[in-house]
Amino acid sequence: MALKAVITVAGYGSRFFPIAKAVNKCMLPILDRPVVHLAVQDCVAAGIEQIAIVTAPGDTQVRHYFTEDRALRDHFHERGWDGKYEPIARLHELAEFTFLEQPRDGRYGTALPAMVAAEWIGGDDFLLMSGDDVILRADGGSDLADMVRARTAAGTPGAIAAATVPGEQAHRYGVFVTRDAGGRLLLDRLEEKPADYIGDVAHVNISRAVLPNAFLDFLDGLKPAVNGEYQSTDAIAELCEDLEVLVHPIRGTYHDCGDPAGWLAANNAAAAI
Repeated sequence: MALKAVITVAGYGSRFFPIAKAVNKCMLPILDRPVVHLAVQDCVAAGIEQIAIVTAPGDTQVRHYFTEDRALRDHFHERGWDGKYEPIARLHELAEFTFLEQPRDGRYGTALPAMVAAEWIGGDDFLLMSGDDVILRADGGSDLADMVRARTAAGTPGAIAAATVPGEQAHRYGVFVTRDAGGRLLLDRLEEKPADYIGDVAHVNISRAVLPNAFLDFLDGLKPAVNGEYQSTDAIAELCEDLEVLVHPIRGTYHDCGDPAGWLAANNAAAAI
């Protein structure tokens, strides 16, 4: 079965206002490449060839970036600048892009992009991830590719990425409660910002998951959470009651680039690699 990717970039970017009024936060640069470029690069490293990017209505920035511009490419070639265009050209050559718009109809949350992309996903399994965060590794590896391989090796229908943080910081995150099943770390449930977490370290949610096609069934009856958002983690919590979901601790360093401090930290970390 093919594995597709759904990358979400439809948020308002409120933490980056006023610049986010004109520039999608996923298009802010990590050195010389937009954040979402690194997300797509990870998908390609994982062998994913079909990628849907879910944008806000009328957002043309991401579409323009990931659409081949033959005239511009020829212009760079004529001037001996192929190396400048090559990072984009490689993505165009290795992946097929589909652009979907998430309507602004009063609904909001991390589950909506998968709902929007359900028809495009069809009968395939898929990766669901945000386009405004990055995982950086000094060794050049891809934690996304590692997770896809780990899911296959574990034989589980789903897998979800986890960052590892000190236990005293667990109250800031959604924390995965897991069980060991023959060396496989499986998801039991997600605790949202637990105030009384006990443990030296915690595995926390960073919004990257490989999901079986059956996940779409759990979206059909999904209700908004108490904050009004349709959350993918609520559907994943229901999924793991029926199917095994592998928790995959990442090796790299996670940066939330939807936040100015996280974006700055990601640039400093990338510059040091």
